[in-house]
Amino acid sequence: MSSKPIDPPEPQRAPHDEADALRWGYSTGACATAAVKAAFRALAGGAWDDPVAIDLPRAPLAMRRPNFPLIDRDQGAGWASAAVEKDAGDDPDVTHGAIVRARVSWNAPGAGVRFLAGEGVGRVTKPGLPIPPGEPAINPAPREMIRAVIAETAAAFGAPQDLDVEIAIDGGADLAKRTWNPRLGIEGGLSILGTTGVVRPFSCAAWIASIHRGVDVARASGSPHVVGSTGATSEAAARAALDLPDWAYLDMGDFAGGLLKYLAKTASGGPIRRLTIAGGFGKLVKLSQGALDLHSKRSQVDFGRLADTVAALGGDAEATRRDAAAAAALEREGDALARAVADAARARVRTELRGAALAVSIMVVDRGGRIRALSLDPEDGPA
Repeated sequence: MSSKPIDPPEPQRAPHDEADALRWGYSTGACATAAVKAAFRALAGGAWDDPVAIDLPRAPLAMRRPNFPLIDRDQGAGWASAAVEKDAGDDPDVTHGAIVRARVSWNAPGAGVRFLAGEGVGRVTKPGLPIPPGEPAINPAPREMIRAVIAETAAAFGAPQDLDVEIAIDGGADLAKRTWNPRLGIEGGLSILGTTGVVRPFSCAAWIASIHRGVDVARASGSPHVVGSTGATSEAAARAALDLPDWAYLDMGDFAGGLLKYLAKTASGGPIRRLTIAGGFGKLVKLSQGALDLHSKRSQVDFGRLADTVAALGGDAEATRRDAAAAAALEREGDALARAVADAARARVRTELRGAALAVSIMVVDRGGRIRALSLDPEDGPA
């Protein structure tokens, strides 16, 4: 895409979240919408808007009319392009600072709006996502936002709405390797995401939404078995033990509840009939004790309850009560404790699945990546 650099004005800063003093940001979908609006205004005969304002009616009140400075703009016969820099606020988003570009060009009368994937934007290759295979990975909400600014601009200038809209992200193919996209079957780059247009820092919602889409893709791909892992070490151990396709592995992280509740809600849709949870010992202790959010800031190991488990196994309960980390108890008490925790975690998972017809296995993995216990449903075969 041709572009001509310009000197950008000072970027508008997003408001802070008063509860935690972290600054909110804007989604790739909002950035793409702003770039499309600026480019289409120029193409339709208007002046370049810089910064360009868009409406985000589902955003918090203070963020519903943001301004996006343009960092690139260009125009030729029948086309115009614009670019903005994504500000994700204080969220550790891999796309923070990415350059989101839009190129709009006239299409045949009656053709309507056609979305194209430019450099760094992926293409959907598997069923199960909100966008069908073969389409650019531009989600429904950003498409709706882009169509809205096109309709608004077309009305203002008396222009047709028959456009090719190409969205690109500088370096998006490399950034996508650090996201879920490869295992979801989105090839070649990033997705254009966002439902409200804003990014709340350290929000659980984005990760849980990715878990849900992972389940959807696994289901649409016909996978009967999915694996939710708490981290890279446990996923690597599960991959070594199980012969499953890439899309069957879900990076659950700390959000066990996000995975289990969605599986319970959608289990009747088939074909998933088996769930393995693979995790570190401390995480699975918390799951066995009833926690569904396994992050250290939001749940803690109850060492009194863990000591009771150790006592029932004939181990050193008093030492367990004094432990500062669950791993210390595992190393002292051995695989028998790992198996007891796995059995208790499996029972907790079964409760959360609310009768869904899923065979459940729990895989306890130590810090060295060794599987210390595997708990299966009584009627189940090997994991």
